[in-house]
Amino acid sequence: MRLATFNLLHGRSLTDGLVDPDRLTTAVAAIDADVLALQEVDRDQSRSGKLDLTAIAARALGAPEHRFAAAVVGTPGEQFRPLTHDDDGHGEPCYGIGLVSRYPVRSWQVTRLRPAPVRSPIYVPGPGGGLVLLRDEPRVVLAALLDTPHGPLTVAATHLSFVPGWNMLQLRRVVRALRTLPAPRILLGDLNLPAGPAALLSRWQPLGRRPTYPAGQPRVQLDHVLADRQGLDRLPPVTAVDTPLSAISDHRPLIVDLG
Repeated sequence: MRLATFNLLHGRSLTDGLVDPDRLTTAVAAIDADVLALQEVDRDQSRSGKLDLTAIAARALGAPEHRFAAAVVGTPGEQFRPLTHDDDGHGEPCYGIGLVSRYPVRSWQVTRLRPAPVRSPIYVPGPGGGLVLLRDEPRVVLAALLDTPHGPLTVAATHLSFVPGWNMLQLRRVVRALRTLPAPRILLGDLNLPAGPAALLSRWQPLGRRPTYPAGQPRVQLDHVLADRQGLDRLPPVTAVDTPLSAISDHRPLIVDLG
């Protein structure tokens, strides 16, 4: 069973700044994950050709199950608003996270997280980027209960705030929300926290410890695959961990093989 998490940077390449669906398909197919969590995902955004990036990723993996969960309606860094309900934003540009599975999904659960109340500096990669002061946006957690060859498994995808301290509070809330779902439980995503604090705050077991950011020469691990210690004995052992360089994004995917 291969698990992976990948911050897509909405499918953009740092070399030419473009979003190419064929390049995205090739990048995701190379990961070859049975369960793939995606962050910085666009749907119906002009900057990414009004594509549904989660659906493209699912087709690339031959995965019958996928879902996109919008964090905001609009475009982060420009104009956006929080969702008023889970199905808000149809026909409008949305931005959020995705979860793709080759295994059947018994049920889905969405948990919403409030944005930080303060602006914070963040580095925006690529042409015209640099250090900018950004307003934080709401965040979302997308969880699924899967039927896998190893039995039922709860997996969740998220992308936490870039605001220091606030992301720590969010991680504790995510853990509380996931504890209401059946064990074993695995959290995949860009937590905007290094490996040590992510493990310490969650008290979950890291299944792969490799730097993932920035993509060219990774120095810090922001992307994680964490397993709740409750039920951990029901999971197969980790057999491989990889962070291959991709043709898209400023992050590397984190890939963990079990069994």
